[in-house]
Amino acid sequence: MNLTGQLLVATPSLRDPTFHRAVVLLLDHGADGGLGVVLNRPLEVDVEAVLPPWQPWVTAPGRLFQGGPVSLDSALGLVGVPGDGPEPTGVRRINGSLGLVDLDTDPVDIVSVLSGVRVFAGYAGWSAGQLEREIEEGSWYVVDAEPRDPFVDEPELLWRTVLRRQVGELAFVATFPDDPDLN
Repeated sequence: MNLTGQLLVATPSLRDPTFHRAVVLLLDHGADGGLGVVLNRPLEVDVEAVLPPWQPWVTAPGRLFQGGPVSLDSALGLVGVPGDGPEPTGVRRINGSLGLVDLDTDPVDIVSVLSGVRVFAGYAGWSAGQLEREIEEGSWYVVDAEPRDPFVDEPELLWRTVLRRQVGELAFVATFPDDPDLN
C-alpha cells in the first residue's frame, strides 16, 4: 500500500502535542517508511528570515510552517503545479498538481507556473511499518488530499475542514471537542 499524496488526519485519540489535530501530507511512502509535512502548523516566523528570495511568492500567511519534528534546521518547499504538463525546472511532482521545489532554484524563474508555495521547517518521518501500525492503532485517518489543502488561507481550520468534507460518520469527527472532559 503506497500512501504518497494522501493526507493523514490525526484522530482525537492522538494526544501527542506534536501531532494533536495535525493534517499531514505524505510526500513519500513505501516499504522503507514514510515522509510527510504537517500542513496546519504555521510558525511566527516569516519565510524571509530563512529564504528571503521566496518571501514575495509564498502563499498567505507568508509564514514558515513546522513540517514536523525531524530536521527542523532543513526546509522543504511545497508547490502547486497546475495542469499535467512537464515538471517545471527545479520541481518534482509528488501527486497530481502537488510538487516539491528545490529551494535553491531562483523563484523568479518558476513562480509564473505555480499556483501556491509553502515552506516547511522539518518534516514528519516514519520507519518501515511504523505508519501502518499507527494507522491500525487508530492514530490516523487516511483521506484523499485536495490540491488546495497545502495552501489554505486559514491553516488552523484545516483539521475540521478536511474531516467535514468526508462522507458518513467521519464527517462528524470534525465536531469532536478539543477537550472531551470539558464537554
